[in-house]
Amino acid sequence: MKVIKTLSLLVFLLFSYNSYAKNIVIVTTGGTISGAGESSNEVKYVPGKITVESLLKSVPNLEKFANIKAEQLMQISSQDITSQDWIKIANKLNDLLSRSDVDGVVLTHGTDTLEETAYFLNLVLKSKKPVIIVGSMRPSTSISADGSMNIYNAVALASSKDAYNKGVLVLLNDEIYAARDVSKLHTTNVNSFKSPNSGPIGQVYYGDVKIYYENLRLHTASSNFSVKNIVDLPKVDIIYAHAGFDSGIVDYLVKSGSKAIVVAGVGDGNINKETMNKLIDARKKGVFIVRSSRVGAGAVVRNTEVEDDKFDFITSDNLSPQKARILTILALTKTENSKKISEMFGKY
Repeated sequence: MKVIKTLSLLVFLLFSYNSYAKNIVIVTTGGTISGAGESSNEVKYVPGKITVESLLKSVPNLEKFANIKAEQLMQISSQDITSQDWIKIANKLNDLLSRSDVDGVVLTHGTDTLEETAYFLNLVLKSKKPVIIVGSMRPSTSISADGSMNIYNAVALASSKDAYNKGVLVLLNDEIYAARDVSKLHTTNVNSFKSPNSGPIGQVYYGDVKIYYENLRLHTASSNFSVKNIVDLPKVDIIYAHAGFDSGIVDYLVKSGSKAIVVAGVGDGNINKETMNKLIDARKKGVFIVRSSRVGAGAVVRNTEVEDDKFDFITSDNLSPQKARILTILALTKTENSKKISEMFGKY
């Protein structure tokens, strides 16, 4: 009788851990998805307040997709994310993805800079395994909070063979986006993330994954960028063009040690003549100039109103200013040849 009971217990323990399921690690960094407020129907809340254990209690039945492990890496608002934090996150995820007992990673992140972290990781992670970045627009204590469903769908996506070798993916509001193309385009709406140039690549509806397209630019395992053994990243800044822009900001950035300046220009990456002359002078002093656009969609075309070849400027293709900054930062860890950096904007 004791033998039968012992065998029954062993069988129960074996089947309580699904050896056939994927092994997914959920890594949390804070943000609204981990936020909490005093009331369920007021806008005020504190980001990154609740722990990963409390967060996952609100997401039932994840075991149907995967065996779940969870780690609290940070507990901060995403507007406070620094380049050192990016390196920390990248090293952590690279370590996890190198393990044979990890099939994919879900990273929770605040939405304010989620698109930037996603693109950075898209360029420096060294694995074809799924990496899904997820956030929420409403805190965990809010009426109709969106975080639980986003996590549920993110785990389903990370467990799907269709997410393999697709680069870093962003999932919110049932839609899947490539990290390179996604942007936050609304301050508060749950439908705030979009890819203006390409649209979503798929959807996850109550755990049902469908991927229709993929990003063809280099990413993750095919990328030549790495943060291994890197402590600090080059200083690259963005200036935002507008009517009456004060060109003195360029002087300040040059003096403060900026290695490159990304112009969030009007229209096709343009800025007023006075500032343009300052940028030309800055390039002569060794500061790289990257022309992007504040418009939100479309590519910056070389040599239209600005003689990019003559001034040795770089154009950002259709990357947003914030993502052009990230690619420039990583490019400068590899080369200080402007022609090679320009080529990278055509590949990544």
